[in-house]
Amino acid sequence: MSTIIGWSMSQEQEEIERIEIKLLLEGIYQRYGCDFRNYAFSSIKRRIWYRAQIEEVKSISEFQAKVLYDPELMKKLLEDFSINVTEMFRDPGFFKVFRQKVVPILRELPYIRIWHAGCSSGEEAYSMAIVLQEEGIYDKCKIYATDMDERIIEKAKEGKLTLDHMKLYTKNYHQAGGNKEFSEYYLVMDNYVKLKPYLKRNIIFAQHNLVTDHSFNEFQMIVCRNVLIYFNNELTNRVYDLFYNSLSDGGYLGLGSKESISMYKAANTYEEVDTVERLYKKVK
Repeated sequence: MSTIIGWSMSQEQEEIERIEIKLLLEGIYQRYGCDFRNYAFSSIKRRIWYRAQIEEVKSISEFQAKVLYDPELMKKLLEDFSINVTEMFRDPGFFKVFRQKVVPILRELPYIRIWHAGCSSGEEAYSMAIVLQEEGIYDKCKIYATDMDERIIEKAKEGKLTLDHMKLYTKNYHQAGGNKEFSEYYLVMDNYVKLKPYLKRNIIFAQHNLVTDHSFNEFQMIVCRNVLIYFNNELTNRVYDLFYNSLSDGGYLGLGSKESISMYKAANTYEEVDTVERLYKKVK
């Protein structure tokens, strides 16, 4: 029988494709220990087909055989799975609200640990360092900037920015409450910009996978913006549990504009600090 009873050919093909992708992700987990099984299906599907088409295969099953036998291909696929969209002071309103509503509380603490989870190439962690420096509390801060992609972490450590983006970054900086010349924070090189070394002195860049790794410290603030939108509900709740267990009492959680603590099964353990900028405080 060529089709399941009551199904069209396209429905059958879609179901076979879904099975193939599930088998591929399970194979990747068993072979390489990388767990993408609970990523949002539509997002992971696009990335798999992007690499599969480059490899000129006709099906996901054919692609699976290549991935499982070729670690170099797996490295390329891992880079495809990594979401590396970021910029300095991305969503400036978030950093402005952080200045206004969180910094006054942090100022009273003897030490401050901030975790930027899914930091990509580091622009938002460096943005946070600038805010803390301007607010006079950077010396007692430690920023832990982590990402699952080891390659992008190495890039983040360099502190290099694209020269073409500086006009946008300067605009973002001022909209985020900055009142200095943004050019004070970087040096212009031949065809790129390098952030001044002192901004990195209290940032620790490290590899960490939100899907498979555990808590590694207690933090007064966790920032994880525009990462959870790529996870399904089960994985999102697991990551929220990780954040809850990593936050100190009264600690703050910053999410992306399309994310909300309402998806968390224990949402009542937080209170809303700012609705628009998705900023929350742990209260239980």
